[in-house]
Amino acid sequence: MPKSKELELKLQRTEEQLRLFQKISRLMVRDLGFQEVLKSVVSFVVEFTGCDSCLVYLLDREELVLCGSSSPHPGTLGKVRLRISEGLTGWVARERRLLALPREAFKDPRFRSFGELPEDTFEAFLSAPLIARNRVVGVINVQHRMPHQYTGSEMEVLTVVGEQVGSLLVLASLPAKELESLAPAELALSGAPAPPAAPKR
Repeated sequence: MPKSKELELKLQRTEEQLRLFQKISRLMVRDLGFQEVLKSVVSFVVEFTGCDSCLVYLLDREELVLCGSSSPHPGTLGKVRLRISEGLTGWVARERRLLALPREAFKDPRFRSFGELPEDTFEAFLSAPLIARNRVVGVINVQHRMPHQYTGSEMEVLTVVGEQVGSLLVLASLPAKELESLAPAELALSGAPAPPAAPKR
């Protein structure tokens, strides 16, 4: 491939990454419900990655609960649960690390099958923790039916998306009245060091 064409493709992909981050950032300033945020994020990630499935699991004490899906399966949202010690998704939450498997993800010793999810048979698996205020609040999974070699760019993007979405979901869970009652200046100054005492005369 000519160098000019290669540079053109890299620039195009960088622009697509920027658009993805902008779309997610704009969700933060909109008055959206929790499910609307999840649906939007899943849709953006599917569009960017071209994946066959995007699933979002959120933490409920010691369990991860399926709360968002690019192709909802009747009866699975809110019903599919796994302990944080189980499966590839549990490993990502527990270790707070990205996981990329380009093929035969279902043969990984950490894999756990749910039976009711067609994604159990998908080849490629990319997963990142959702993090808010240095705490894991969930996991986002990107899956391809066929083998797929995830690039460094794709892995980096999903990591950043996990950081954005973790904070976004925490914001979306706060009642509007509670957000309105927050005084940003007061919050900022409450953690500021006290001014130095005036010198004694």
